[in-house]
Amino acid sequence: MGAAGGEAPAVAPQRPAQQLSRYESQKRRDWNTFLQYLRNHRPPLTLARCSGAHVIEFLRYLDQFGKTKVHAAGCAYYGQPAPPGPCPCPLRQAWGSLDALIGRLRAAYEESGGTPESNPFAARAVRIYLREVRDSQAKARGIPYEKKKRKRAQQAAAESSTSSSAAAGGSGSGSGRAAAAAGAASAAQAGGSSAAPSTT
Repeated sequence: MGAAGGEAPAVAPQRPAQQLSRYESQKRRDWNTFLQYLRNHRPPLTLARCSGAHVIEFLRYLDQFGKTKVHAAGCAYYGQPAPPGPCPCPLRQAWGSLDALIGRLRAAYEESGGTPESNPFAARAVRIYLREVRDSQAKARGIPYEKKKRKRAQQAAAESSTSSSAAAGGSGSGSGRAAAAAGAASAAQAGGSSAAPSTT
């Protein structure tokens, strides 16, 4: 005889392939773009021989695809965050985009087997170059990048002060509640002894 009930074995549902996050997808595209740049480099360049200077060269190469107007020192709109008209100044990659790009490439390099010590994207020359781009674009575009950092620091200090005040107030009110509870207990005990029946 067959198995009672004749139930078919359960089939585990197939899980869909895990999709990459937006960050991981962008990191993969950036890494492939850099590897393609190395293959097209003249003379040819391997990843093992890549240095910070080559990374800076790559960042300058990307400027031709930039969409951020960076005014030259002689431009009438130099230092204006919202110029009223067009000008012949070139388009560049924004500092924020380059900074984020280097962060993704630095991670991709180590995920591909590279060591932190040999990581060309973490080279001091690259950090200096990014700092110079940030400062020059801040002056040319009239955008103080440091302002956001100061604002965050002020917000953090305000939140810390508020938390400290709330904690102090909480401890004070807690002490008041404890004293009131102790007083109520004493009063209850006194009332209880006076109301106790006499044994005589």
